[in-house]
Amino acid sequence: MNIEEILDMLDELLDKSWSLPLSGGRSVVDDEKIRELLDDIRLNLPTEIKQAKAIVADRADIMANAKREADAIVHRAEDRARALIAQEEIVKAAQQKASEILSQAQSKAKELRSASQEFSDDILRQSEESLAKLLTEIRSTRQAMRVATRPHK
Repeated sequence: MNIEEILDMLDELLDKSWSLPLSGGRSVVDDEKIRELLDDIRLNLPTEIKQAKAIVADRADIMANAKREADAIVHRAEDRARALIAQEEIVKAAQQKASEILSQAQSKAKELRSASQEFSDDILRQSEESLAKLLTEIRSTRQAMRVATRPHK
């Protein structure tokens, strides 16, 4: 059963509800049945929402992994630079190489951070679009339910 079918069942349940006299259009509904239908809706939410939640949770891990990798690259570069400097015959070459390695490490770290940020932003944008679409559908359904439950004059 998809969300549309469940929402149709909710509409039908409201249509079949008893109207209370002198209550301003209020009705008696089977709250247990409504709760079951709401649970069905929750179980049938699109996988994009579940994926978005997982991505948001994983974003911190992605950023931490990128930082660890960047730190490891910088640390290896610093270690390599210190080892080269220790050798007197190639002090100038070691300084040059260390600078290059450090620059590459910083560039790679910047790339990793940028790629991770871009990936997270793209996934969050997709999630936002999916959530906005679902919110619009829910609002439309709620409005339709309100209209359907108003007493006809």
